[in-house]
Amino acid sequence: MDCQRVVCLAREVGPEVIALQHQAERASTQFHVISETRGLAGLVTANDELLVISEGLLVARQDALKLLDGSHAVLVQPAETGVGAGFERIDLNHASAGLMRIPGRFAEGLFELPADCDIASALTRIALQAGIAMREVPLSSREGARWRLIRDEAEAQAVERDWIRLHIAEIRAIAPTTWLARSGVLAFGPSLLHARGGGKLVERSTVASVLLALGAGWLGLVVVGFLLCAIASVLAEAARMLRSVESDGIGRAPPVFSLTLVLGWAIDLVLVLLMLWNASVTPWETMPERAFAPILLVLLARLVPRVSHGRWNDWVSDRALLSFVLAILAVTGVLQGAVQLLAVALALGGLLVPGRK
Repeated sequence: MDCQRVVCLAREVGPEVIALQHQAERASTQFHVISETRGLAGLVTANDELLVISEGLLVARQDALKLLDGSHAVLVQPAETGVGAGFERIDLNHASAGLMRIPGRFAEGLFELPADCDIASALTRIALQAGIAMREVPLSSREGARWRLIRDEAEAQAVERDWIRLHIAEIRAIAPTTWLARSGVLAFGPSLLHARGGGKLVERSTVASVLLALGAGWLGLVVVGFLLCAIASVLAEAARMLRSVESDGIGRAPPVFSLTLVLGWAIDLVLVLLMLWNASVTPWETMPERAFAPILLVLLARLVPRVSHGRWNDWVSDRALLSFVLAILAVTGVLQGAVQLLAVALALGGLLVPGRK
């Protein structure tokens, strides 16, 4: 919403408030802590707008932005479901949805109320009495973890898995890499996110796997190197998913140029080197000829999904699957010839499968 200031109502300045302040400052946003209603009234002018978020509200960011876009509004929901979920009843038919966008001048009305009153509740009453329209949150935006009021730590832990599943729901789990990464994130995501920087931790594990694969190939353990590349591919996809959850949680889009993108190319480079090291005799004079097919294979694995469409693209771009297939071919001793055939098969697939429109 491009807010310029964040005002946090807190009884004391603890570690959580300090962490929130640092997050706001990194986003070039002013941060204020107040302990009573009059503190807010003194910070807000008549020309300001207020985005009021009730304590403990957890919402899907895109759903909230759509509902708050445009004019001022008090977001509401049916009382029969909202009150049971912990939201405050507004009238006979409506309960608060914990979120509203109102003019800043309404904060002046807090001067007439007790210092210890509930600010969100008080501003809701003031806004409705001033004629601000109620806007009902649709059922589709209130399902599951999309719109919840978290009242204690137990509720937060209970909703975590659903919250992660919500953010990776659009990622299709057809190919093995995506399916394994998605299963791992759902199983271990909450623990990794609790550790703060879970995406970074998985990225570092990916880097370690790539380096181990490189070392294994240098020592002649090519099959082990291919299997480590498969593990690195799954970890890289899991890191991308965790980064997506973390970025959405702080309202920031994932960076276009990220370590995960670099790791994808690093895995491809290691795969090429492993295919070259698999040969029993590796004279430098024949290196360009022997490198052509491996390089062509990984480049086609990147190019074909861009020019064609269909479910087979997920399998073509799956590096864990490719690494596992190459490991099997290396064990059977037919890797060099098979790499050439795989490159031809990908090229033919790119020509025969209908292209993107």
